[in-house]
Amino acid sequence: MSDAQSGAQFSSEPIRLSQGGNGFASPESPEFWENCYQEGTARWDLGHPAPPFASLLDSENAPLPGRIAVLGAGRGQDALLFAERGFEVVGFDFAPSAVNDANELAQARGYQAQFLQRDIFKLSPEFDRSFDYVLEHTCFCAIDPTQREAYVQVVKALLRPAGALIALFWAHDRSGGPPFGTSLEEIRLRFMPTFEIVSIDRPTNSIERRRNEEYLIVLRKPSVS
Repeated sequence: MSDAQSGAQFSSEPIRLSQGGNGFASPESPEFWENCYQEGTARWDLGHPAPPFASLLDSENAPLPGRIAVLGAGRGQDALLFAERGFEVVGFDFAPSAVNDANELAQARGYQAQFLQRDIFKLSPEFDRSFDYVLEHTCFCAIDPTQREAYVQVVKALLRPAGALIALFWAHDRSGGPPFGTSLEEIRLRFMPTFEIVSIDRPTNSIERRRNEEYLIVLRKPSVS
């Protein structure tokens, strides 16, 4: 998921929504995330690509273009940065209006990208081994922590052998959520049994509210799995 176009700052305070007839929407439902966009509380949406991704693509370690899945793609700012650099992009998000906005923006820019309204935990088997890369940015911190092991398996299933997860993890230690906290230690423990670490970097150009709390990590799926 990518501060809203209205200019809202991304706070670490848990997202709160107005109460509807069926009570508070669950973060496991599309309605929760759609309401965030409708109520202007989509604070993860920066309105532009994450600066550490732009730096990665400008570096000598930039990944070669390939087919990339973007989980929790939101309005598509990160995804379209990769499309601009020649990647074939498929973005997935729960919120219908975010998906519509992302598709309209991709079409207006003429990029090779499509965005689908899906539950990321139900992408298998349709998209198994369909991607060279998976892009992660504020999706891992948005899901309930009890789903994190399932998230690792989603990434593994989506990737082709030797495919890579390119992730900008927000590792804060505050209670509550979403966004839920994590640590570099947890990230290692969850992904290491399944993936090989290619690189771990501490970005120097994170947005102010996440400064010194982000890790740019590249993880590779084994060539035989």
